[in-house]
Amino acid sequence: MDELLEELQARINAARGTRDRVHSLLEAVVSVGRELDLSQVLRRIVEAGAHLVDAQYGALGVIGPDGRSLSQFLTSGLTDEERERIGPLPAGHGLLGELIRHPEPLRLSELGAHEASFGFPEHHPPMRTFLGVPIRVRDEVFGNLYLTDKRDGLDFDAEDESVITTLAVAAGVAIDNARLYESSQRQHRWLRVGAEVTNHLLSGDARQDVLELVARRAGEITGARLAEVSTPVPGTDNLVVELSVAAAGKSPGDGDGGTDGLRGLVVPADGTLAGAASAADTHVVSAGLGKDPRFRTDPHLSAGPGPAVAVRLGAPGAAVLLLVRAVGEPAFTEPELEPLLAFAGQTALALELAVRRRDAEHVALLEDRDRIARDLHDLAIQRLFATGMTLQSTARLIEHTGAAERVGRAVDDLDETIKIIRSTIFGLRARDEGAAASLRARASRTVGDAVTSLGFPPRLSMEGLLDTDVPLDVAEHVVAALGELLSNAARHAHATRVEVSLKATADEVLLTVTDNGRGIPAQSRRSGLDNLAERARQVGGALELSTPEGGGSRLLWRAPLG
Repeated sequence: MDELLEELQARINAARGTRDRVHSLLEAVVSVGRELDLSQVLRRIVEAGAHLVDAQYGALGVIGPDGRSLSQFLTSGLTDEERERIGPLPAGHGLLGELIRHPEPLRLSELGAHEASFGFPEHHPPMRTFLGVPIRVRDEVFGNLYLTDKRDGLDFDAEDESVITTLAVAAGVAIDNARLYESSQRQHRWLRVGAEVTNHLLSGDARQDVLELVARRAGEITGARLAEVSTPVPGTDNLVVELSVAAAGKSPGDGDGGTDGLRGLVVPADGTLAGAASAADTHVVSAGLGKDPRFRTDPHLSAGPGPAVAVRLGAPGAAVLLLVRAVGEPAFTEPELEPLLAFAGQTALALELAVRRRDAEHVALLEDRDRIARDLHDLAIQRLFATGMTLQSTARLIEHTGAAERVGRAVDDLDETIKIIRSTIFGLRARDEGAAASLRARASRTVGDAVTSLGFPPRLSMEGLLDTDVPLDVAEHVVAALGELLSNAARHAHATRVEVSLKATADEVLLTVTDNGRGIPAQSRRSGLDNLAERARQVGGALELSTPEGGGSRLLWRAPLG
C-alpha cells in the first residue's frame, strides 16, 4: 500500500510539474507574441528559452543573407563585462554552424565531444551540456536558439527538447509578425518621406536643400551611419560629393553637426560604389564596403564601413545616393531595398518635375519681360515723348524767364527718363534674346567651369541690376577678375568651400570671393593679386584682402558705376 501511495504521489508530482511547465510555456509564448519590435522579440525568445529549460546560458543566432554565417548574435546569462572580454561575437563556425548546415534539433551531454566543436575562445566561460533548435519563419530557417549548461549539472532531456521546439514554432510566428509590422512601418515612413520631398521640390525649395532632406531621411529610415549625394562632373570620369550627412544629424569628420564634412570631395567613378551605381542600370549593394574587392579606391575604406548601397536618382548623369551602415550592422536586404528604390524613383520624378516647372516659370518670366518691354516702348515712351514735345513747344510761348527755364528742365528730365526706360528695355530683352552675353550668365558659367579645377561646386549669389547698371567694359573686368580669383583658390588655397558674391548697388559693383583655405601667406608671390588690383584701378576701383573668422581668405574686388 505504501509503495502504491508513493508511486501515486510521484505521478501526481510529475503531472503537477508538467502542468507548471505547460503553464510556463504558454506564458512564454504569450510574452514573445506580445512584442512587435523585432529586436525585443528576439531578446524575449532567448530569455524565455533559458527560463523554460533552466539553462544558465542562452543565445540566438540570426542567419545572414549568405545562408552560411550569423549576422546577429544575442546572448543571455553573460554580463556586459564577460561579453567584452570574450571579444567578437561568433560568426557561425564550429558547433554553431552545425545547426546552420543541418537545421535539426541537437542535444549533447558533452558539448566539447562533438566533432564540429572547435572549443571556446579565451575568457569564454566553460560550458558542458547543449541544446540547439532551429527557428523557422514559414519555409525559411531564420536562425537558431542555443541553450547550454542546465542547472544542477543535469543533461537536457527529450522533454526539454520538446518544450524548446514548441517555443521555436511560436517564436517563428512572432518573428514573422514583427517583420511584417516592421515592413509596414518602414513602408509608411518611406511614403511619408516621399510626399515630404515632393512637397518641398514643388514648393520651389532649393535643389541642394531638397537633396540634403533626401539623404537625411533615407539615412534615418535605413539606419545608415553615413548618407551622401554625389553628382557626376561633366566631361570627366569623376563624381563630386554635393553633401554628406548622418542619420543622427552629424556629419562624419566635421565635428559640429554640419553637412560640410566630405562636401566637395572628388571621387573617381572607377573603383567606388557611387561610381558603380552611376554607371549601372540599377542599384549596387555591398555586404561590407571595407572588405569589398570591387571598390578598392572608395574614399570610405579608411573608416572601415560596413554594408552599403548606392542608387541613382534618375537617368544616367543624375545624382547618386549612397548609404553606409556601421561595421557589424546587417546587410541591406531585398525587403529594405524595394521601398528605397521606389523612393529613389519618386525623388527622381519629383526632381524632373521641379526642373520642368522652373523652365516653364522661366519661359513665363521671359514672356512677361517681353510684354513689359513692349508696353514700355509702345506706350510709356511714346506718351513721355509726346508730353516733352508739348512742353517744348509751350516753352516758346512763356514770357516769364523763370517759368520757361523750369519747363526746359522738365523737358530735360523727361529726356533722361526716356533714356532710363530704353536702358531698362534693353536689359529686359538682353536676357531674352542674348542671355549668354549677360553678366549674370557669364558669372554663372565662370563659376560652373571652376568645378573641375576646384573639385567641388562653389556657392554663388548675385544681387542687383547686374545686366542693366553695369557697363560692358566694367562687366568684362568683373568676369576676368572672377576667373582669376577662382583659379587662385584652386591652385593655392587648398580649400574645401568657396563662396562667390556678385552685387550691383546704386554706386558700384562688388565681387567677393571667400574660401576656407590656408589663407594668403605674407611672403607669397602676389603677381596674380597685383594684376587684379591693376584691373580695379583701370576702372577707378580697388582690391581689398581680409581674413574671415575661422581662417581662409576674403578678396573684395570693387568698381564704381557711372
